[in-house]
Amino acid sequence: MKQLVTRIIIGAVLGLSFNLPLQAGVVDLGLEAQLATMPSTQMVPVIISLNTRADTNIITTIDTVLRRAKIIQALQNHAKLKQLLLLAFLKANGATQIKPLWINNSVAANVPAKLVRLIASRAGIAKVSLDATLTAMVSGATSLATPEWNVSAIHAPELWALGQTAQNVVVANMDTGVDVLHPDLSTRWRGGTNSWYDPHGQHATPTDFAGAISGHGTRTMGLILGGDTGGTTIGTAPGAKWIATKIFNNQGTALESHFHQSFQWLLDPDNNPLTDDAPDVVNGSFQTALAGVCDTRFQADIQVLKTAGIAVVFAAGNSGPASSSSNSPANNPGSFAAGAVDSLSAIASFSARGPAPAACGGGLFPNLVAPGVDVLTADLTFAGMATYAFVSGTSFAAPHVAGGMALLKGAYPNVEVTALESALQDSATDLGAPGPDNEYGYGMLNVLGAYNILGNSGQNPVGVDDSYM
Repeated sequence: MKQLVTRIIIGAVLGLSFNLPLQAGVVDLGLEAQLATMPSTQMVPVIISLNTRADTNIITTIDTVLRRAKIIQALQNHAKLKQLLLLAFLKANGATQIKPLWINNSVAANVPAKLVRLIASRAGIAKVSLDATLTAMVSGATSLATPEWNVSAIHAPELWALGQTAQNVVVANMDTGVDVLHPDLSTRWRGGTNSWYDPHGQHATPTDFAGAISGHGTRTMGLILGGDTGGTTIGTAPGAKWIATKIFNNQGTALESHFHQSFQWLLDPDNNPLTDDAPDVVNGSFQTALAGVCDTRFQADIQVLKTAGIAVVFAAGNSGPASSSSNSPANNPGSFAAGAVDSLSAIASFSARGPAPAACGGGLFPNLVAPGVDVLTADLTFAGMATYAFVSGTSFAAPHVAGGMALLKGAYPNVEVTALESALQDSATDLGAPGPDNEYGYGMLNVLGAYNILGNSGQNPVGVDDSYM
């Protein structure tokens, strides 16, 4: 099959069109400013956060599947009870596009401007904020580039040689979509109605189209688990299956509520807590605020996924080389962030640096680094051709970590997320200044080293044959 290879340089990971940091008080300051200049009857998109959340930390069932089901049911039952009167009030007072969000006990809706302060004054309401519009960045293409080098740099082939290719593991990405027609990805889609989610309702089947940045999600997915149609294996975990949520619409934008809906879908894709169809690993190559800002709007969503046994990794951001240039949600407490290095294991100039903002804990940032400069991956198919691109950005470092997590979950299905993250950090190849630092984190991703750490800790690897796809 004829192939097309281009170079894509990502100037920034998927970003926010404007920043609305969380503020104290029942009406967000950014929303208050808009209300001051808005006609009382004008409809405004808001997110109404209630002041309680289900305590999922008390659910400690050892069996991951059963624990996840209990978490989903607890979240849904709590939201149903607490949101009942609010939903009735919204419906009776002209609100439209009402979207209950049980993952963080909030409700998104379009409401008349005159209703906002009345909503905020209701008992049980913690905050009313704007349902902010997020947008994906624009990427460009130039000439042909050098061959791939990245997969062997993280020692993935050594695990393949042991028969570990992430069989029976499901990985999800939150991105612009995925081109399901690409031969390196088509056979790896899990398939079915519980394997694709478009909160905008524009595409019923996997598609990668979001304006000028179309292809971003296909490229990240290719690095996670792409095959070898082009003659070399481009993905870290080629035995895994994928599902995806298309967080950006055809114009490359999304509301904050679309992200909450997507996190919610990832926890329970078929809307049945009793079936185990959630992914094992989630990749998020996007950012929600300017560099150095602590934006925790999605922290609760992320923590619920992790409590339910789902590993999550985020791109550190392309706002380097200055210190304190981290991006959210990668810099949120409890997030796992991936910076980018080149083929010489040198930190990429664009890779965001730590420490994290004081409001986010001020800790080490990123957690570790992975290849993210001139790495080969799948691109949008064109006239039947299997196309490829060389790409750069922390958007493309994070998928290596997601793929590494998938390899480890395939080998050790019962490993907890905290143990998985610790093994990745403890096994990372130290780079830069001795010890953990705010450029490389703990160092370069080393999935073989993490595999050995988990094995030595008493985890029992799944038996596999020696065949490799």
